[in-house]
Amino acid sequence: MKLTDEQIDMMKEDVCAELIALLMKDRQCTMSEAIDMLYNSDTYSRIQDQSTGLYYQSPGYSYAFLQQELLTGDYRREMF
Repeated sequence: MKLTDEQIDMMKEDVCAELIALLMKDRQCTMSEAIDMLYNSDTYSRIQDQSTGLYYQSPGYSYAFLQQELLTGDYRREMF
């Protein structure tokens, strides 16, 4: 079954909403700060890029990339 563009957009919005909630919880920040962190990240760009497929992964999986990026400045860099 092929997803429509509308379905894909909804999936992107859902995962982003979950990531914002996780940022607020884990970093004790406001919604505005969490939105800023997400929207200015490479992880957000990758979620928006359909070719990566990150939009249909679980929020936890995507959050691991975002955490890594926020800690190291690059989602590809090892934390340790």
